[in-house]
Amino acid sequence: MSFTLRSRQVYLPEGPRAATVTVDGERIAEVGPYDAPCDTDLGDLALLPGLVDTHVHVNEPGRTEWEGFATATRAAAAGGVTTIVDMPLNSLPPTTSVAALREKQAAAAGQCFVDVGFWGGAVPGNAGDLPALHEAGVFGFKSFLVDSGVPEFPPLDAAGLGLAFAAVDALFIVHAEDPAALRPAPSSRAYADFLASRPPAAEVSAVGTALSTAATAGARVHILHLSAADALRLLRQAREDGVRVTAETCPHYLTLDGLAVPDGATEFKCCPPIRDPANQDGLWAGLADGTISIVVSDHSPSTPALKRRDTGDFAAAWGGIASLQLGLPVMWTAARERGFTLADVVRWMSTGPADLVGLRTKGRIAAGADADLVAFDPAGSFVVDPSQLYHRHPVTPYASTPLSGVVHTTWLRGAPVGDDARGRFLRRAVH
Repeated sequence: MSFTLRSRQVYLPEGPRAATVTVDGERIAEVGPYDAPCDTDLGDLALLPGLVDTHVHVNEPGRTEWEGFATATRAAAAGGVTTIVDMPLNSLPPTTSVAALREKQAAAAGQCFVDVGFWGGAVPGNAGDLPALHEAGVFGFKSFLVDSGVPEFPPLDAAGLGLAFAAVDALFIVHAEDPAALRPAPSSRAYADFLASRPPAAEVSAVGTALSTAATAGARVHILHLSAADALRLLRQAREDGVRVTAETCPHYLTLDGLAVPDGATEFKCCPPIRDPANQDGLWAGLADGTISIVVSDHSPSTPALKRRDTGDFAAAWGGIASLQLGLPVMWTAARERGFTLADVVRWMSTGPADLVGLRTKGRIAAGADADLVAFDPAGSFVVDPSQLYHRHPVTPYASTPLSGVVHTTWLRGAPVGDDARGRFLRRAVH
């Protein structure tokens, strides 16, 4: 099947311009002049490459009551996300062996509305499993330097991280908080009490551990969901010293105010936590200078019961933000207010994440790339109605928030996403 789309704002790798995009089958065949013949004129709608979200907790199998491949990927498509990479926890079993990967893929088969890749997990005692898991196609390995929240995915210390680095030449992605710098969180409805239990110093210390271990091993390391702007100086210095390091942050750290979280509003709880506006300004500066290269959701939902919405106790509540469907308008709303462009958002949320994991046919509108496309109205607006979200549980800190930017249509490999689960499994490219 071949068709053409025309827009005055086609977001190409070199920047936006008026153009006509020809799709042949599942790939982009050509990007031509705006006045070329076309089947569909998008008018003032922007044509974006599908977003790539490399930080999604789908939780299936084992905790499918929290989320699942059908609900998560439908939410992704509704938000303009055409590729996700699933985290190795909180599924049961976690993706720490080839057998566990196959079990997860069997559970996901036939349920995915977008293309799906997988991370492996590095935990104590499984260094010997990492080469085979890498060969099986995972994009790299996630590890925690702090309690993950689930007993089947324990953390690594610096020595364990070094063993993992030595086991395989792979991309290692690290949840960097230092347990020695954390404080006990009291039972409390006050967000300030929870925030005080996870100070910025915990992130700074753990980022330092990850960087020094990577430097010794010559490993490639990626810092996950950075929330503490104080750690940016370490990342800048490590790069100057030749460490192969990248970092991400998330929409909630860039847009939500940790000083304004209402008492008992446990939908705002995540680890590391949402911090104050001055810290948020620092994260935006890190994006502006490239120290932080991508923005991903860290979509980590649970059941409403686990969020302890009945008591509002932040210490007892599960820590995770559900935002997979809303990331693009959340980011566009905030970025525009700070003087950034839609091209910046595309770089942070589409091209950058695709490049992180080596998906060269994703995250860009170019001849030969997959025809993963989004018709997006940057001038449109809406108010978040949780009942309109496709996540399994419509619990979100963005409820009733007015946002700019509306997704009109999402194409996955040349076809509009509809009721057919056409998503494919992706694997790491072997060079």
